[in-house]
Amino acid sequence: MSTAVAHLTALSRVELSLFARSKTNLFNVLVIPVLITMGTTTFMDQYDLAGAGLAMGQVMISTSAGVVLVMALYAPLTGVYVLRREDHLLKRLRTGEVNDTVILASPAVPMVVVAVVQFALIAAAVTVIAGLGAPAAPHLALLGILLGALLTTAVAALTTAVARTAESAQGVSTMGFLFLLLTSGTLIPMGVLPDIFGDVLGYFPLTPAISLVQSGWTGEDAGLGSTLIRVATIVAWTALATWGVRRWFRWEPRD
Repeated sequence: MSTAVAHLTALSRVELSLFARSKTNLFNVLVIPVLITMGTTTFMDQYDLAGAGLAMGQVMISTSAGVVLVMALYAPLTGVYVLRREDHLLKRLRTGEVNDTVILASPAVPMVVVAVVQFALIAAAVTVIAGLGAPAAPHLALLGILLGALLTTAVAALTTAVARTAESAQGVSTMGFLFLLLTSGTLIPMGVLPDIFGDVLGYFPLTPAISLVQSGWTGEDAGLGSTLIRVATIVAWTALATWGVRRWFRWEPRD
């Protein structure tokens, strides 16, 4: 265990250094999610948020969670996995003492940290600007963002199975993040949809994580039973994605 932690720490430090050297990465991961979150306020006004018992500030916090998880974690991490594969780095690492889990986790660790910190900063800013006050159940918001990060990391690794090159990874991840954004309540709050759609979408991969974040601020659906159902849904999707990674993840460049 100590050896695995040492390997993970060393490789994650290298990945963080590589990430910080790229101005494009810094802009795409740190700036674009903020701009998109700000831009969503223009069409959120079209929804009857008050009728659904929601405030704009609360919606923007849950929206920022989805945007950060998808734009700052899922999409760039998919590209990183494919690029490392095409550079034969993953294959070389597997010939040493590093196990597969550590190899796949090391690029994700710095991005997960950045995503969580970025969400915390955006949420704090929105809370102050909108005058929301302290979150009603902050532990649910933290649980949602962490489980969401775990899920999107697994989905990113699985997505690489259908991406032949780093260039094609951009197109594949674009379809993936559109699916995640449109079905999770990130761009269309679940509360404004007919009940039947909200009930069905509640079992889609990222929806429970966004719902937990929203409950963290509103205090609604914060009961133990509702929380356990959402956690179980995220864990089930994460386990399914992990199974897919074990079965279809490619460690060598595709012909």
